[in-house]
Amino acid sequence: MFKPIVTIAMSIVLPVASFAASSQRVNPFLEPYNTPYNIPPFEKIQYSDYLPAMEQGIKEYREEIKAIKANRAMPDFENTILAMEKSGQLLNRVMTVFVALDETESCPEMTAISEKAYPMQSQISDEIMMDSELFKRVKSVYDNRKKLGLTPEQMRDVEETYKEFVRAGALLSDADKARLMKLNTELTDLFLKFNKNLLDDTNAFQLVVDDKSKLSGIPAATVDQAADAAKAAGMTGKWLFTLHAPSRLPLLQYADNRDLRRQMYEGYINLASKGKYDNKPVINKILKARAEKARLLGFPNFAAYATDNVMAKTPEAAEDLLLEIWKPAIKRVAEEVAEMQALADKRGDNITVEPWDYYYYAEKVRKDKYDLDEDEVRAYFPLENVRQGIFSMAKRLYGINFTEMPDAPKYNPEVKVYDVTDNDGNHVAVFMTDYFPRASKRQGAWMSEFQGAFVDPDGKSQRPIVFNVGNFSKPTGDTPALLSLDEVETMFHEFGHGLHGMLTRAKLRSQAGTNVDRDFVELPSQIHEHWALEPELLKTYARHYKTGEVIPDELIKKLEAASTHNQGFTTTELVGAALLDLQFGKLNPDGDVDIAAFEKNVAGTLEMPSQVQFRYRSPYFRHVFGSDGYASGYYTYLWAEVLDADGFELFKEKGIFDPETAKKFRETVLESGGSVDPMDLYVTFRGHRPSVDALLRNRGLAPAKKEPSKDLHQVGGK
Repeated sequence: MFKPIVTIAMSIVLPVASFAASSQRVNPFLEPYNTPYNIPPFEKIQYSDYLPAMEQGIKEYREEIKAIKANRAMPDFENTILAMEKSGQLLNRVMTVFVALDETESCPEMTAISEKAYPMQSQISDEIMMDSELFKRVKSVYDNRKKLGLTPEQMRDVEETYKEFVRAGALLSDADKARLMKLNTELTDLFLKFNKNLLDDTNAFQLVVDDKSKLSGIPAATVDQAADAAKAAGMTGKWLFTLHAPSRLPLLQYADNRDLRRQMYEGYINLASKGKYDNKPVINKILKARAEKARLLGFPNFAAYATDNVMAKTPEAAEDLLLEIWKPAIKRVAEEVAEMQALADKRGDNITVEPWDYYYYAEKVRKDKYDLDEDEVRAYFPLENVRQGIFSMAKRLYGINFTEMPDAPKYNPEVKVYDVTDNDGNHVAVFMTDYFPRASKRQGAWMSEFQGAFVDPDGKSQRPIVFNVGNFSKPTGDTPALLSLDEVETMFHEFGHGLHGMLTRAKLRSQAGTNVDRDFVELPSQIHEHWALEPELLKTYARHYKTGEVIPDELIKKLEAASTHNQGFTTTELVGAALLDLQFGKLNPDGDVDIAAFEKNVAGTLEMPSQVQFRYRSPYFRHVFGSDGYASGYYTYLWAEVLDADGFELFKEKGIFDPETAKKFRETVLESGGSVDPMDLYVTFRGHRPSVDALLRNRGLAPAKKEPSKDLHQVGGK
C-alpha cells in the first residue's frame, strides 16, 4: 500500500550554539549521513534546517511523481506502484527527525516550525493522492493485476494502494477534491492545537504540598521525586506533584490523605477542559470536519470510514466485540467496589468509595487479600534489570543480541543505542530507548522508526532504526529507577512493537514492520507483555536493587495470585473509552456538541459504574483527537488482545520459549508485516480463529454467556 509520507515520532536535543547557521555548512538532510547504519547526525541538525530541507524534499517528490506519470510504458508494478513507494524519501527523511523532536522536545522554535511543516506535509500528500493522472496509472495496474504475474505480496500491495487512493479522494470531482484538501488541512491544524493545549495544560498543573504529614502512605521514591521537582521549580522544602504518570499514579494509589487524592484526580479528569487550554471547542471542529470528510467519501459517518479498511470492517463489528467484554467487566467492578467498601468500613474510614478512592482502596484490598505491597515489588524491578529482561526474552525467543553503541549519535543524553545482531553476527536493526519523562515530552509510551526496512528488486536493501519512548519512574539520589508492575508491562509492550519493526523481512516499504492493519498492530506488543511476569524469565532479571537477591518464589506466587486483581476497573475504563470513541465517530453534528453531556449520556447508556471514569476523557483523549491514528479505532487494543490472549495460550501449551512456536510466530507475524492479510497470518500461526473467551480468561472475567463466544470472523473477520 502506497503511503505518500511516513512520519515517525522521535526527539532531538540541540545545543544553543546550533541556532546560528553558517554560510559554509551544508544542510545535513541534503547530504549522506555517513554515520553508523545511517543514524541521523543529531548534533549537526539546526532548527533552520527543517523547512528548507522539507521544501527541497517536496520539490524532489513532485519531480519523481511527474516522472512516473510521464512514463510512456504500460503501467505495471515496477514503473508505477514500486516507483511511488521509492519516491519522496528526502521528505520522509526530514519528517522522521522533525516529528521526533516535536513529540519529545517541544519548544517555541519547534512549535513555529510545526505550524508550517504539518500543513506542507498534508498539502503534498493530498496533491499526490488526488492526482488524476497518477491515479489513472494506479487504476490501470489494478484493473490488469491478474494478468501481470504478480507475487501475492505485490497483488496485495496493488489492491491496497488502489483502495488508499480511493479513500483519499481520487474518485471525487475537482470541487470535492478541493473541499477535501481544505478539510485535511483544517484537521492538521486542529490536531496541532489539541496537542499543544494538552501538553501546556499538563505542564501547568501543580499540586504543591508544604506539610510532610500529608504525604503519609506515598512511597519514599515518589516523595523524593516530588521534593526534587519542587526544588527545580524554586520551592525547596516543599513537594511538587504533576499529572505525569510516575507522579500522579503513586499519589492516587498510596496517599492516605483523601483530599490530596481528590485534588489529583480532579486535576487529571479536568485536564484541557477549561480556560485558555480548553480542548472542547477544538473537538467540536474535529468532529464536524471528520463527518463532512466521511460524507464526501461516500460513508455514512467517520466511524464507518475509519473501520472500512481494517480487520473489523464496520463500527458495529467493533462494538459487538466490546460489548461481549463489557458486561463481565462491569459485573466485576461491582464486586471490586463491594470489597473496597467492606475494607473501608472495617478500617473505620467512614467514607463511601468515590472515583478518587478506587486506586487507593484497590491497593489496600490487594495488600489485604494477597499480602502484596507494590513498594516491595518495585525493589525487584530496577529499570536496567528490566531492560536486560526484554533483551533476554528476545535472545531466547528469536536469537537476537543487543550490543550498546555508546558513541552512536543520540538525540538526547538519556538515550541508549544498540546494535541488534543475529547469532551469526549479522546486523538486524538499530534499537534506541528513551525512558524518562521531560516537560517537553508528551505523556505515554510509544514505538516508532527513524528508518524503515525494504529489499528492492535490484538487491538494494535497508534495515530499520527503531526506538521506544516511555515516561517511567526516574532515579532519585542513590536509588535507581524502580518500576511499577504497570511500567514493567508497558516496557515489554513497547518492546513488542519494537520487535515487530526490527525483525521485519517484508520486501516492500509499505508492508514492512508495523505497516499492518490498525487492529492487528497491537498483537506483537500485547503478546510480549505476557513474558514479563512468567517465572522462567522473571527469575533471570528481577533482582533486588540493594542486595541483588533474585525475586523469591513466595513473592512470585503472590504476583500470580494477584494477576487478575482489579481487572474489572482496568477493563471497564478501557472498553468504556473504546465505546465512547466509536460513538463520537458515528456523529454527524450540525451544531456544537456538548462534549461533557455526550460523555455522560454514553456512560449512562452503558450503565457505567459511577466509581469508574473513561480511561481518557475527550479533552485529553489524544489517541482520538490528537491525530487520526486511533480515531474510531481505540477498540483495537481489545481486538488485538483477543488475538494475543489466544496466541499466548499456544506458548503456554508448548512452553513459553519453545523454539518451534517462537519460530512460527516470528516468521508468520513479526517478519511478514502487512504483506499478507492479518487474519490469514494469525490462523497460520495459531491454527484457528480466536474468540473473546481467551481474553476473558486472561483477565479473570467469566464469559458473558455459557455458550461459546463469537470469533473475530463473526464480528468482523476478513
